[in-house]
Amino acid sequence: MNPIRIAKSWINYRRTVAELGNLSNHALTDIGITRFDIRNIASRSFR
Repeated sequence: MNPIRIAKSWINYRRTVAELGNLSNHALTDIGITRFDIRNIASRSFR
């Protein structure tokens, strides 16, 4: 993986964590995830 691709993936990871982190617990429950799941879900975009 080249450095530019790594940087873009990291930005996507951070954006996903931030966006999911801004949701309420109720909204997260509605889409079937918990706060504990956020980093795991975001890491999928970093791979």
